[in-house]
Amino acid sequence: MLPSQRINIIKEWIFEYLSRMSKPANCLVVGVSGGIDSAVVSTLCAMTGFKTLAVSMPIMQRPEHHDLSLKHANWLTTRFRNAYKVELDLTRGYIAWEDIMREFKFKEEHGFANSKSRFRMLSLYQIAASTNGLVVGTGNKVEDFGVGFYTKYGDGGVDISPIADCMKSDVFAMGKELKILQEIIDAEPTDGLWSDGRTDFDQLKMTYKELEGAMQDPSSEKYEQYVSIRKKNLHKMNPIPICKFDGKTTLENN
Repeated sequence: MLPSQRINIIKEWIFEYLSRMSKPANCLVVGVSGGIDSAVVSTLCAMTGFKTLAVSMPIMQRPEHHDLSLKHANWLTTRFRNAYKVELDLTRGYIAWEDIMREFKFKEEHGFANSKSRFRMLSLYQIAASTNGLVVGTGNKVEDFGVGFYTKYGDGGVDISPIADCMKSDVFAMGKELKILQEIIDAEPTDGLWSDGRTDFDQLKMTYKELEGAMQDPSSEKYEQYVSIRKKNLHKMNPIPICKFDGKTTLENN
């Protein structure tokens, strides 16, 4: 499928979803990180004609990551009259919360990284509640539904997920078609949750090209590595386990 066709399908899907809601939303709320996924999603949202809020939410952010999110928000608002930039520095609130957790010795570092994502989700939903809006997800098929590389109840907490059936390569192709800033297209993918600036590759030990290949071809030399990552994160992708009384309860894959 051509990138232009994919763009039109997603744009129309978002428009139709909002138009058919029993209680119509007035606004689309997108967290922008400076990465290709949020850049493409926020642009697709703006293309619907609905009011679109591109929200940058630094939390002790490395300057290069925050700069890209602001550059994209500026780019978006100059091209779409229905697009607006919102910049919220959440650092002060997050540090106050982290200090409380450390005081009580709840100080696991990976948990703190994920909590930054949850702080952002909390903020997006407050904005959505205040604007009669929907929180729009930016996860793609590889990260969110291939290896579960997202934060449970963080960036995984959304109302709609427009690019969830798109491979990472599809997202880059749409980005080029939409003329997203080249700096964003060229940037090394990162979740921006670590002060040391670690990239997605540093955490996954696989490139997105390798992950896509493994997802599509079980004979790939990277397939077992992909499966190993996926298994660790199935608890995010599977439904929440429920204790049922019909004799059919299963704990498989959790």
